Amino acid sequence: MQDITITIIDREGVSHKILAPTDMNMNLMEVMKSYEIAPEGTIGICGGMAMCASCQCYIESEHDLPEKNDEEEAMLSEAFFVKVNSRLGCQIPINSYLNGLKVTLAPAEN
Repeated sequence: MQDITITIIDREGVSHKILAPTDMNMNLMEVMKSYEIAPEGTIGICGGMAMCASCQCYIESEHDLPEKNDEEEAMLSEAFFVKVNSRLGCQIPINSYLNGLKVTLAPAEN
């Protein structure tokens, strides 16, 4: 499978059903940026280093995601609007197992 379908609900509540490539070594944050799901400069500010939480999203579907690493846990402990299902999009690699994933982008911190 080359592309998977992901549903992303943006900060305005608009649902976007997008195709994400599984063969380009991208993460969820990079896919959201490439589809311009959020205005330029409001997502992926740290470049995917788990240092800003601008790509925080809420996992709405039942997918088996990789465990949070220490950096992601630390960043989420300092972020705003954190929920039990919060994850950093930059820490979720796109692969075929994520087909059908549904996420909601967390509100901006400002």
